[in-house]
Amino acid sequence: MKKAFLTGFVSILLPLTTVAQQFREVAYTPQQTEFQLFAPQNAKSVTVRIYREGLGGKALKKVKMQYADGRWHATVKGDLMGRYYTFDMGRGECPGVFAKAVGVNGQRGAIIDRKTTDPEGWAEDKRPVCKSPADLVIYEMHHRDFSIARKDAKYKGKFLALTEPWAIQHLKTLGVNAVHILPSYDFGSVDETRLTDNKYNWGYDPVNYNVPDGSYSTDPYQPTVRIREFKQMVQALHLAGIRVILDVVYNHTYDIDHSNFQRTYPDYYYRVGSNGSGCGNETASERPMMREFMKQSVKYWIDEYHIDGFRFDLMGVHDIETMNQIRQMVDEIDPTIFIYGEGWSAGQCALPTEQLGVKANITRMPRIAAFSDEIRDALRGPFSDDKISGWLGMNTTTSKTAWDNFNNSLRFGIVGAIQHPQVDMTKVNYSREPWALEPTQMISYVSCHDDMCLVDRLKASIPQLSQDELIRLNLLAQTAVFTSQGVPFLLSGEELLRDKKGVHNSFESPDSINHLDWDHLKRYPQVFEYYKNLIALRRHHPAFRLGDAGLVRKHLEFLDAPHGVIAYRLKGYAGRDDWRNIIVILNSGKEAQRLTIPQGCYTKVCADSVINEQGLGIIQGNEVMVSAQSALIIHE
Repeated sequence: MKKAFLTGFVSILLPLTTVAQQFREVAYTPQQTEFQLFAPQNAKSVTVRIYREGLGGKALKKVKMQYADGRWHATVKGDLMGRYYTFDMGRGECPGVFAKAVGVNGQRGAIIDRKTTDPEGWAEDKRPVCKSPADLVIYEMHHRDFSIARKDAKYKGKFLALTEPWAIQHLKTLGVNAVHILPSYDFGSVDETRLTDNKYNWGYDPVNYNVPDGSYSTDPYQPTVRIREFKQMVQALHLAGIRVILDVVYNHTYDIDHSNFQRTYPDYYYRVGSNGSGCGNETASERPMMREFMKQSVKYWIDEYHIDGFRFDLMGVHDIETMNQIRQMVDEIDPTIFIYGEGWSAGQCALPTEQLGVKANITRMPRIAAFSDEIRDALRGPFSDDKISGWLGMNTTTSKTAWDNFNNSLRFGIVGAIQHPQVDMTKVNYSREPWALEPTQMISYVSCHDDMCLVDRLKASIPQLSQDELIRLNLLAQTAVFTSQGVPFLLSGEELLRDKKGVHNSFESPDSINHLDWDHLKRYPQVFEYYKNLIALRRHHPAFRLGDAGLVRKHLEFLDAPHGVIAYRLKGYAGRDDWRNIIVILNSGKEAQRLTIPQGCYTKVCADSVINEQGLGIIQGNEVMVSAQSALIIHE
């Protein structure tokens, strides 16, 4: 083992408070600024440099640091407010691993007064009420996608776009109550000095984890601007009753050699030689300082930026203990803060699977949720092949084996990935046993940023699809998602019938591919209307969001249905709903289907791609017809 590793693991013996203090790298007063850095004790030298600007120019001061108590220390006399700094232990200058403010492109840390970045009323900012994760409707969005093509947007592609009336009104009218923003910390793939180049990226290439990215601010050269504008965005959304969920990418960095981790403590923060992220490197969450870094980073975003939830990219790279410690820490702050992630990795990890936060281990991670690729791929087809359709593309030639798989995989998604007596786990894709303790541990979705959007997938997998069929299947897919017992998740723009010209992985495609086409609101008004009413239906009726595995098993029963049809009943005033019995029937076939239901007098609230809670007609008896490629929802 390298000597650097030995000195790194000494921190295991330090008190937890001392470990946490390792990331308090800068302490400012008008008289002096104290710097500290977690770096190997055997480093030949560690230096702090002070600069006038965030980029370019010679250092105003250069101070050697001294090692004591597991850290390197230096004190620089004088008032450094507004100055910039770097650390250097012989592998290149960087702002350390926990910079809270940076200059352009994040190459140097900045000394600022963070209180001056608080917008007016920030101290009174409150987290919107959310009694259960089952009540969330998550809207995944990219800052640039959402606003870059909006004609009346003043701050196109910026944090501040989400403070504008048009943006708030759209989200509120749609009915979502949480926005999941793609990575918004300082990332490496966009040059903030050349924003006129309009270079695009999703941002899954972290540089400084604890500072908003400058490309989404109105001035990346001023360290306080990006911080203030991010807070203004959160504040505006909170005032509208919308929570903010941050996409966090702790599983890998932009690269290794130039990362702040590697430049301050070589090889400590990584599982060297492993590539579970599929991005060339893999962090080591099980090591004490990496684990503490993740915890302190999450806490900082909650405390400083009032973040309401976290989506962990490739959560399957992180160890279970770290994820559980993060959940426990967050519970002490606010147990309503939601945590979920991708329950898989992108490659083989250095740790054994039984130690990792993969989907199969969610039962060992209470109150942490994961995405359900079972319901996603059952609906639209496998991630591995865009041309293969799922249940949405079923026809009369679909085999019984395929139908059994679709049927049970969709049932598994509808109940929220829990154990249910009417789900045959031997016929569920990807899983052979339930992986959720509660339905709120399952994210229900059919599309997200990563992969084809729903429109493109339907076109790619179902030959000769007409525009009318495309719309009907789009609405049908989301009906399955939003009437499931999991936490519903919607890709931004699906409510506009969004497409991305068939691009599967648009992480660096131009705006012409990724932007939302707001003209679609006028072109396809029925699509937005359906989405809006579908979300309202879920919000108004607790039967669709029971949030408890026992209640789901008690109240949700599947009904016998013809080939290609999914039907179930929410019975007995489920969740104290005003409706006594609710029946949901989903038909993806090209022909109308007749099926038997319990005898009763029912009000029809969803039929033929229209939703109206006040009623679309009355059905009496024990038989119903459900139209082709659509949903029927009725209640007693």
